[in-house]
Amino acid sequence: MNLRLKFLLLSILPLLLAASAISGLVFAQAERLAKAETRTFERNIVEARKEEIKSYMQLAMASINHIYSVASPLDAVSKERVKTIIGDLSYGKDGYFFIYDSDGTALVDPPEPWHVGKTYWNLRDINGNLVIQELLKNAENGGDFLRFIWDKPSTGKPAEKLGYSLMLDKWGWVIGTGIYIDDISQQVTEIETEVAAHIRETTISIIGITVLAVLLVGISGTVVTLSERKLADAKLKELAHRVVDVQEEERLRVSRELHDGISQILVSVKYSIELASDRMRQNKADAATHIEKAAQRLKDAIQEVRRISRDLRPAVLDDLGLKPAIESMCTELQDRSGIQIMVKCDPVENALTPAKKTTLYRVLQESLTNIERHADATHVNVRIRRDNGSVVMTVADNGIGFETKSFIRNRDPRAGIGLRNMRERMEFHGGGLSVTSERDDGTTVTAYVPVTPGTPPLPPALRA
Repeated sequence: MNLRLKFLLLSILPLLLAASAISGLVFAQAERLAKAETRTFERNIVEARKEEIKSYMQLAMASINHIYSVASPLDAVSKERVKTIIGDLSYGKDGYFFIYDSDGTALVDPPEPWHVGKTYWNLRDINGNLVIQELLKNAENGGDFLRFIWDKPSTGKPAEKLGYSLMLDKWGWVIGTGIYIDDISQQVTEIETEVAAHIRETTISIIGITVLAVLLVGISGTVVTLSERKLADAKLKELAHRVVDVQEEERLRVSRELHDGISQILVSVKYSIELASDRMRQNKADAATHIEKAAQRLKDAIQEVRRISRDLRPAVLDDLGLKPAIESMCTELQDRSGIQIMVKCDPVENALTPAKKTTLYRVLQESLTNIERHADATHVNVRIRRDNGSVVMTVADNGIGFETKSFIRNRDPRAGIGLRNMRERMEFHGGGLSVTSERDDGTTVTAYVPVTPGTPPLPPALRA
């Protein structure tokens, strides 16, 4: 599995986990809310039905009160009149009133008149409730509600019923009524089904959005990968061209130094030896002078070869360290060009790796070469110090300077290849390089390299 695919999976996996967590949370919360809503709905309807039942009971009691209030406990005529009135009362297609005595004997049961005269004291519904006994107990306690299963007149099938009973104490009767509430269960079931459908739709929507997001992330990742690959290929091509340019420039520099330096010296030596040979054949006394001159020129050639070799790889840097190598390079340039160079170097030997020492040496070498060729400077200050966990090198001259803005606007890739190489050398080690310059006000090159990886960067003024 390549690195790009791993990054893509790391981008998609949190999205999938988040979407799964959100889906689960939404599902759980929606289910909990649905249950709470259905319970509230059922409770509100039951409470409304209870108030409705109480209203019916008040009407029933009002319809017999004029008889019951004046009747005696043994008034058989009044009892028959009350049973007749209660038996004739009804509401809706399943609403009726019933009367039982204290022994559980049915006295009024309009939907099922064959129950009258029979005792149902031990009657249980399908849930095992002793219905008549519970109704009697509620009536004796001043009236209360009871949920039980009873045959529904309109269907002839058992259904849940909410009953209410009161006591006619004078006669020992229980009078009551009830409303079938099986429709409430049906409504609750319909609500639960509807809510479940909404939950499914929401879950499907979340899954759809997640799939779309994953596709977008995948497509975006693919596009970015292709773009990065194209950019990387372009950078590799540019780097290859620049490597070739640097190699050619280095070869040209060595060739120019060999041609302008050693080659000219050796030609001079050749002429001196030939002239000395002619003088010797002519027995001239000045032949030895020409030989001495040729020997001196050979010594110059040897020094030039050593200088070129030192430029290619300074042995003093490996043998003595960074500070002596820098001082040696500055002294040589000062002797060769007459430019006054001041060097101040803090002890940084133990803080830098050999590769970083070489990088600082090469950057200083390139800076001094540019000063010698282009700056027309008379004084140069070289300063190396520790600062904020980094080693900072500053090279400042009093030369003619240049406009950095116009230099940056120059799009020729061959322009400033030396500065670009210096910057890339520093960036390779996690550092940077900045150049500040103004026309007729000199140039300052600041390079920094971190002592250890992860060192905080320098202030912006010292960055490239």
